[in-house]
Amino acid sequence: MFEQGVIKVEKEREFGDLKSAIEKAFAADRVTKYLKELGSRNLRVRDLDAAFAANAIERAAGGKAGTARSLYESLPVSDQAQVREFYLSKVEEVDPALRAKFHKLYQYY
Repeated sequence: MFEQGVIKVEKEREFGDLKSAIEKAFAADRVTKYLKELGSRNLRVRDLDAAFAANAIERAAGGKAGTARSLYESLPVSDQAQVREFYLSKVEEVDPALRAKFHKLYQYY
């Protein structure tokens, strides 16, 4: 059975703040707003860089514009990879009915 290795987070405060913003954006009461924001800009849900560029996470989470991107950019590569992995796991946890409603955002092409 596969067991993922544990990588220590170097910048815990920034990592935690960004993780919290992502969790808020994917909260049950806000995820629809987040997906609509991505849809209005013709962005794919798995494109984290585009979500940062559009300030979509902040809009859904209720944060200050540019915060998520600046937090992400302040992290070392290993922490960025863990954020990206966390984000993609949240993308896959979205309710199947909501995923069907926003199927264009979930398409690969």
